[in-house]
Amino acid sequence: MTEESHRHGDDPALDEPAERAAVRRDALPAFEPAPEPEAPLVAEHAWGAPTQMSSELPGVPDHFQRLWTPYRMVYIQQGQMPEEHACPFCRAPELSDDQGLIVARGETCFVLLNLYPYNTGHMMVCPYRHVGMYDQATTEEVAEMAVLTQTAMRVLSQLTRCQGFNIGMNQGRIAGAGIADHLHQHIVPRWSLDSNFFPIIAKTKALPILLEDMRQDIQAAWPA
Repeated sequence: MTEESHRHGDDPALDEPAERAAVRRDALPAFEPAPEPEAPLVAEHAWGAPTQMSSELPGVPDHFQRLWTPYRMVYIQQGQMPEEHACPFCRAPELSDDQGLIVARGETCFVLLNLYPYNTGHMMVCPYRHVGMYDQATTEEVAEMAVLTQTAMRVLSQLTRCQGFNIGMNQGRIAGAGIADHLHQHIVPRWSLDSNFFPIIAKTKALPILLEDMRQDIQAAWPA
């Protein structure tokens, strides 16, 4: 489906953006937590596809652990925060899907990956309008944001076999919002073994897949 058709419903009988988004949502089964693994695989992607054993690959092992996160070159080259008065959530819809990390475009809201994810598949739902607080969103925006959040849960459930979610928004800088001037809701998939000492001791999060690869997988699984 084209970006234009994502923004405009095809069924004239459906009058609200959320109703049209709900038709696509209902094409997917509701979220059910994935079962606990009986025994962890030695090497496994976040979504469950076994990888080649490291003992079968070339190289001499040492005591170092290596985290491959090339997407963070943006952080190194340009810094973490956008330029003053620049809003990345206003800018993203103006870009192509791959450049803006967008996985789905609704009529009043869109869904994109977090550039600095807590977990693989960490998404955000944002209104197109530049509005900061939840109580400033229109009824249509609130409704479509909710349906897109549900759809994201179902897509991630199918792709990643996640066992739960953290869903929410930080309202205002004092509450922890990194970009406080543009409303956004976080959707973070969770697994029983997704936390370890890295984030606590080393301030480091290990992610098993590049952002663009994850974006393509989610966009391909998003109902048209």
